[in-house]
Amino acid sequence: MAHTGHSWPPEGGAQAAPAEGSGPADGAAETPKSPGEGSASPPSRPGRASPGRGTPRRPRGTTTPGEVPLRPPTSSAARRGGRGQPSSAGGTMTLRRQPRPTAPLDEELEALGWYHDNLTRHAAEALLLSNGQDGSYLLRKSNEREDLYSLSVRGKDSVKHFHIEHTGTSFKFGFNEFSSLKELVMHFANQPLIGSETGTLIVLKHPYPREVEEPSIYESVRVHTAMQTGRTESDLVPNAPSLGTKEGYLIKQGKIVKNWKTRWFTLHRNELKYFKDQTATEPIRALDLTECSAVQFDYSQERVNCFCLVFPLRTYYLCAKTGIEADEWIKILRWKLTLHQSAYE
Repeated sequence: MAHTGHSWPPEGGAQAAPAEGSGPADGAAETPKSPGEGSASPPSRPGRASPGRGTPRRPRGTTTPGEVPLRPPTSSAARRGGRGQPSSAGGTMTLRRQPRPTAPLDEELEALGWYHDNLTRHAAEALLLSNGQDGSYLLRKSNEREDLYSLSVRGKDSVKHFHIEHTGTSFKFGFNEFSSLKELVMHFANQPLIGSETGTLIVLKHPYPREVEEPSIYESVRVHTAMQTGRTESDLVPNAPSLGTKEGYLIKQGKIVKNWKTRWFTLHRNELKYFKDQTATEPIRALDLTECSAVQFDYSQERVNCFCLVFPLRTYYLCAKTGIEADEWIKILRWKLTLHQSAYE
């Protein structure tokens, strides 16, 4: 950058005039000197002018045309990363210290023995129902959004799923917010009591491990022959009923005497059972949902939050405590019917 007030060299390309008494008179040509003669300066580096005797010194920071400006040197302390060290150009250079990198969330989750990364909802229900117990739970990745996790918890005869949201800086679970995964895990270690509007309260007691001891025992093949059924590869269609469990209290209308009684209902696979209460071990009746033709809201009764299940020989009228609870029962029952119908289309 040119210094304010004059250019370097002076306009017109002429050299600066020598100091009075030190050079030839005005108008006389200057006699060239050989290297080493008199007090001539040594040759300068290419691309950089070497001021001779009487030549005014360039202010610091100025350059000649075509000259590459040099970066101001910094102190050794500044090069070592010190903070608040003075620079050669004046002022203070402030270097921000980078925060220490934290362990990625994936590594923290993998270190959690009861986190099941790619476990599906169906597989979680199968694990907890077949090998868990009342109060068993596990954490898994939700398939709905990247920032959601699912806490799958077994009740008596069903598995409930609760969302845990990761905001990037905290975890939201229910009405609580936790600043770290460690704080969330500590909350579960205290065996909290959780529940929703549609079910009973559950105590989180037993985290279900990701790795379970397995025997390395395999049956040996003694007979292996094809039955020649004529089936081809296209006939090998994988099919299994979804678990889709749910349980809770509903109010049911009697068949003959049209009174209403509270019963405990459990939904497992394609079977809807109802018991006298939650402690009963034998159901009063088990309804096969493959025979059900419709599930819908019902407004014919004098009660609210009612819905009905239509079977060939009878229509069952049920009522929930809240509209949300009735809506959830209808959604999962309709989903069961849709799966069954699509399997035979």
